[in-house]
Amino acid sequence: MLTINASMPCLTPPAWAALERRLIEVMDQSVHPFLQKYTHPDTGELIWRDKLFGRDGADDFYESFYNWPLHYLLGGADHMLSLGQREWDAVTRQLTRSGQIHKEYEIGYDQFHQGESYIYFYFLCLADPTNPVLQDRAKRFAGFYLNEDPEAPNYDPAHQLIRAPHNGSGGPRWGFADFEGEPSYNWGEGMRPYGLPYEDVPGVKTYDDLNDPELAGRMGRAMQDRMSRGDVAGNLCVTSLITNAFLMTGDEKYTRWVQEYVGAWMERARQNGGLMPDNVGLSGEVGEYINGKWYGGLYGWSWPHGFYNIEMAALVGATNAYLMTRDPAYLELPRVQMDHIVKLGAMRDIRELVMSIGQHWVGQTAGISDHKTFVVPYRYTDSGWFDYQPMSLVYPTALWNASGTTEDWERLEYLRANSGYEWEPVVPFRGKEDFGHEQPWLRFIAGENPAYPETILQESIGQVTRRLDMIRADHDDLTQVGIHHWQQLNPVTTEALVQLTTGAPQIIYNGGLLFCRVRYFDPVRLRPGLPPDVAALVEKVSDDGAVVHLVNLNLFEDREVLIQAGAFGEHQFVSVTYPVRTSDYPGKLSQYAAPTLQTASERMEVNDRLLQVHMPPGTEITLDFMMERFVNVPSYRLPW
Repeated sequence: MLTINASMPCLTPPAWAALERRLIEVMDQSVHPFLQKYTHPDTGELIWRDKLFGRDGADDFYESFYNWPLHYLLGGADHMLSLGQREWDAVTRQLTRSGQIHKEYEIGYDQFHQGESYIYFYFLCLADPTNPVLQDRAKRFAGFYLNEDPEAPNYDPAHQLIRAPHNGSGGPRWGFADFEGEPSYNWGEGMRPYGLPYEDVPGVKTYDDLNDPELAGRMGRAMQDRMSRGDVAGNLCVTSLITNAFLMTGDEKYTRWVQEYVGAWMERARQNGGLMPDNVGLSGEVGEYINGKWYGGLYGWSWPHGFYNIEMAALVGATNAYLMTRDPAYLELPRVQMDHIVKLGAMRDIRELVMSIGQHWVGQTAGISDHKTFVVPYRYTDSGWFDYQPMSLVYPTALWNASGTTEDWERLEYLRANSGYEWEPVVPFRGKEDFGHEQPWLRFIAGENPAYPETILQESIGQVTRRLDMIRADHDDLTQVGIHHWQQLNPVTTEALVQLTTGAPQIIYNGGLLFCRVRYFDPVRLRPGLPPDVAALVEKVSDDGAVVHLVNLNLFEDREVLIQAGAFGEHQFVSVTYPVRTSDYPGKLSQYAAPTLQTASERMEVNDRLLQVHMPPGTEITLDFMMERFVNVPSYRLPW
């Protein structure tokens, strides 16, 4: 393995470097008061009442800890992995007693919610891939969809579909969600923003009509008839479970399954003029249970979120297939959905819009000066497109992050030009998904927002501070709180570290894997993540390269940093150019100031997925990599 020696003294440590290490350190410590208040000290289980009712809720327990192993992967302390594993096991035990989990996996629920749970598992596997318990789980969980478990015949290989919208370790879980006895979709304030699932149910014209028990029953029976069986687009999130098993094992059977399943959805989209249908019956026919309609499936185009979760699923399925096959044609699936929606967009006064998930757009709407911004329709039903909201920057950013193409970058520029607000400011907020600062980060890597690293790190430290204050101020009866209570107080936030150190946006929250330009290992401690005292900043990314700035803030000890091309070694370093000191340093005793620093540029051929950097005390180095992307077989394998 090639090694580069950093020779540049860091006489003026960058503010971002000190802030980055500070953020890592405060998050390392922040989990202790969280655990002390919200978990049982002997078991690690969350303090709560004994049982969940219905199918919903398992994801909310796991989500409370999901990014702890990710923080470890980025350079967090060792206990972030051990505690992350402990809490995964604790939640699994707790939910097994509650009846949600069987064979350590969800019995059966929709993949929109399961995806929120299992990102936690993927991070554990990426952080600790040689762990035999995780290896067994990865294979067993994937096996539920390869029909390797006779109790879980989820997949129909003849029609290339998952047999039910709700699925898991118990196989297809027929029926719609939580109906007990006669189906009835009753009125509830929390679901009001999403409106009616269907417009064609006799007598049900407005959401408030559901206050009538008879009409609520009609809607419930329609949902039961149309959403209880067959495949839905959201099941594309299962591909991460299968891809995770491939990354753990290298077994090509997982690649074949992902190719087949994503390919089937691409063909359905092609037959529907490019737009992906959201439902397919057990016979393989689109619209089999919805009068031939391509819309109206569970978590589909009509209800409750539309494009919001359809595009997530398309991105997850396509990027996983691209990773495993290195065929960029798969990226057309999310690209076509996005372009179709963007073409339907328009400039609107945001004050006049009724948005089903308007709380998601705090970061995008805060800076609009004249209240007008570019919005797109998120949902489609019998009466056409509706629910106009700002385009989530998560989607075009994730697509560009995978493809690196000019076409996908130009889409981002189009959205910026029509947004009606500046993209540079950092709005101090955090949503559930721990993202929302794509705009200022994109301007930073475009070279137009140089203050972003310091600003987002300060904002992140502020978020940790607020969460800790909220924990201290929380005196609720923990046996009676709602199931979202703990995830809203989780003090770990990884968006800034992912962006700044790996050169990538935050993951797709509903089931996505970590796709990034670079990641780091500590070859001395033999673990993933930045070594102690080392800060990293990806200053620029392009389709064929990345610029990485490393700083060793320790003035007394050397550090070794191992850099990998891609989260899974899927990329390749072709060459690296970096500055070397050519002048005398630190100078003679009689000199009252250090000599003027003189440098030369040196280029080295790498042709490997790994490069080691030796960093003496108080040094820094900027590495300008030429890269080939998606050329290596991806794997969770560790460098040693």
